[in-house]
This record gives sequence, C-alpha cells and structure tokens, in this order.
Amino acid sequence: MLDPNFIRENKEVVAKGVQKRGGSQSLTEDFIKTDESWRNLITEVEGLRADKNKLGKDDREESKKLKERIKEIEDKLKDIENKRIEFLSKIPNVPEERAPVGKDEEENVAIREVGKPTKFSFDAKSYLDLAHNMIDIEKAAEVSGSRFAYIMGDLVLLEFALVRFVFDKLSKYGFVPVVPPTLIKSDVMRKMGKTKFIEEGDAFYVSEDDLYLVGTAEDTIGPLHMNQTLGKEDLPIRYVGFSSAFRREAGSYGKDAGGILRVHQFDKVEMFSFTEPTKSIEENDFLLERQEDIMKDLGLPYQVVHICTGDMGFTATNQFDIETWIPSEGRYRETHSCSNTTDYQARGLNIKFNPGDGEKTEYVHMLNATGLAIGRTLIAIIENYQTKDGNIMVPRALKKYVGKKEIKGLQASN
Repeated sequence: MLDPNFIRENKEVVAKGVQKRGGSQSLTEDFIKTDESWRNLITEVEGLRADKNKLGKDDREESKKLKERIKEIEDKLKDIENKRIEFLSKIPNVPEERAPVGKDEEENVAIREVGKPTKFSFDAKSYLDLAHNMIDIEKAAEVSGSRFAYIMGDLVLLEFALVRFVFDKLSKYGFVPVVPPTLIKSDVMRKMGKTKFIEEGDAFYVSEDDLYLVGTAEDTIGPLHMNQTLGKEDLPIRYVGFSSAFRREAGSYGKDAGGILRVHQFDKVEMFSFTEPTKSIEENDFLLERQEDIMKDLGLPYQVVHICTGDMGFTATNQFDIETWIPSEGRYRETHSCSNTTDYQARGLNIKFNPGDGEKTEYVHMLNATGLAIGRTLIAIIENYQTKDGNIMVPRALKKYVGKKEIKGLQASN
C-alpha cells in the first residue's frame, strides 16, 4: 500500500496517478475523508483517556461515564479503521513519470525489436502439431479439467534445461536460488498488494486453511524478509526462484484455452530484488537487461514493450514486458514482465532499510521480473526451432543441459 502520509501530503499527485490508470479519483477522496475521521476519533479517545487518568478515587461516576464513552468511540474506531484500510488497499501505486500514459494494452509502447521474426522455406507448424506427442491435453482434461496439461518426454528435459540455464546464468550476478512455498496465508497475500488478484477471482483459494495458491513465485519470495530491517551492507538482495504457479485466468474464458499458453497451472522462474530506495529505477533496468541476455542466448526474436499506465500491474510504478515471436500466429506474445513496486509491497510486509549514519529508517524497494515463463518459452522454442521434417532443434545454450541436439517432434508419431 501507499504511505498514508504521502497520500495526505500529495492528494493531487495520487489522484492523478489513479486517473492515469483508468481509476476513479473518488478512491483518493474516500481514503482522505475516512482517514480524517479516523484521526479525529483517535485524538478524541486519547483525550478522554487522559481525562480519565486525571480523575481521583472519588470521581467514580465521572470515571464510569468516560469509560462508556471511550468504549463507544473505540467501537466506531474499529469500523472506520477497517474502511480506511479497505480504501487504502484499493489505491494503486503511483506511476513513474517515464511510464507511458494509456488506457489499455493497445496503448503500450514498443521500444525495440531484437532479432528478425523467424521465416521458414516450408509450411511451418504450430507447437501443438509439432509436439502433440509430448503435450497431452486430453488426458489432463479427464484427470484435472480444462486448462491443464501433461508435459512429457523430451519436453520435460527441455523445461528443466531452461531452469538450470537461467539459474546458472543469474548466479553470476549474485542471485540466490530459492524454491518457495506455493501456498500463502491470505493476510500475507494481501500485504503483498495482491488484493486485486484476489477480488477479481483469479486466485485459487483453500478455504479450510485460509491459504491461497500463488499466482507467481513472487508472492512467496517477497515475504522472505517480512518484519525485518535490512542494512545498507545487505542490499541489493537478489533471488531467483522456481515454482509452479496457479491462476484461474478469470475473464479469459475460451481465449487460448486449447493449449499451454494460458493454463491454470504453469511453471515459472522468477527474479526478485530488494534495493535501497534510491536505486530501484536502476535495478528495474538491470533486471530488464538480464531478461534480454536470456532471450539473446536462446536466440528467440522478441520485442521490448513499455507498459502504459492503464495496463501495468496494480503494485507497479513502472513495467516493461518482453514479447516473443510466435510463428504460427505471426505475432509477438508476452513471455516476460519486469516491474518496480517501490515501497508499495514493503510497506505492507514491514520490510525496512536502515541507511546508517543516524539517517531515518525507510522501507526498502522491491522489484520482480520473469526469468522464464516455462510453458510460453517452450512454445516459442518449439515453433522457432522447428525443422522441415517436424523435429525441434535444441537452442545452442541448452544443448549441454538437454544432452541432445534435436528433439523428435511431429515425425515421432507418424
């Protein structure tokens, strides 16, 4: 969440930020009004407590009246505090000045293209045609329902080759490998700023245990330093995590439902950084560079897109996406995201930074970036590295991990 003091002192900036994202300025007004009422009640109840403490033993009647009045105000205070927190949680992060202003994905800005879209001298196939012997959607539907898949055979080797490749590559930059939990307490999920993810019905919920399945490894890597104060010598802290992730994909019924592009369960490698407040913009650019290094090593054509204010993540102040060329569709599709959430998540999680030298303690800044969305990267590799005879060449960077130069695709079932 945003700093309440920042909202009070910068009402117009926050309201403009909400407006840039396509939200209503009443969000800010609702919080300001509720916050003012909340602070007035606190002042009143503290005054009454002070008056009660001044009373002597002979002022029992007056003490009783004050006690009843204090109880009455405290009850009001609980209700208004809940409303205050609710309004605060609905105010998104304020966009950076460099973030392009726009209402939706149509107004995102392509910054650059790297590599030329793949062209073939033969009729190219889709990934489902090429790898149908290694992707079993039909059996998964019988077992688990729609939007699930069995990944099998050499495609599994390719998946874990991708994971090891990224882990090895990022370790050179001090990223600490982590396999985080895939279930998270509901209050911690909200502290991560994932209220919108929950309220839009995109999160899977285990009601008996009050736990959510993570929508990305970010959800449980972020709280790793919850309720801690980090020193200047500790930062930056960088993690690279691998986990399965789960999303209902609410609102996308029927869209991309026939394959593994948009599924309920998928595997993902995630980068996550904790930085000094003055260095998060620099870290945002650093994480994007790491993403591009990965893509260049894999030899996949892609474009970098600056996400506009109306399309960026709720907790983000700036966001870049990488979109990879998918030959069967003749277009780029999103495979990576890279976001700076500044202190928005850190405030909810109470992760602070002590700069030393007697300076005031602040909240750290937190950033997340996709290392690889495995399913989408598999699609891109299968299609961009297909051969005329229906097989799939293994990218050079992955050969030592897969242990072969080529994966048998379409021809294996003929």
